[in-house]
Amino acid sequence: QVQLVESGGGSVQAGGSLRLSCAASGYAFSTYCMGWFRQAPGKEREGVAAISTGGGNTYYADSVKARFTISRDNAKNTLYLEMNSLRADDTDMYYCAAKGRTGCGAYYRLRSHDYDYWGQGTQVTVSS
Repeated sequence: QVQLVESGGGSVQAGGSLRLSCAASGYAFSTYCMGWFRQAPGKEREGVAAISTGGGNTYYADSVKARFTISRDNAKNTLYLEMNSLRADDTDMYYCAAKGRTGCGAYYRLRSHDYDYWGQGTQVTVSS
């Protein structure tokens, strides 16, 4: 059974930092590309960052470049998102997702419908 379990969310003041984790199980984690997405109530899900299978290639939405860092530890089947200089508009539910059932393809475009597996999300709230 595939499981993606996010953790590390919480409340922080603007300018602060958080580190999200996503623990994966039930599939070959190291052969899947991974992504982080976020969504606020009533809004479309937005791609935040993506990473290749080995971690050598990373992609970011313009809104988070130079502030967020995606990484992965294939030995631990875990994906991370380091978030710095947080702003009020980063407040969202954050989801990790896996793409790889038919190959990584255009995972870097961060289109949510391309991704195969999803976690339940972790809430990030940034107060100004």
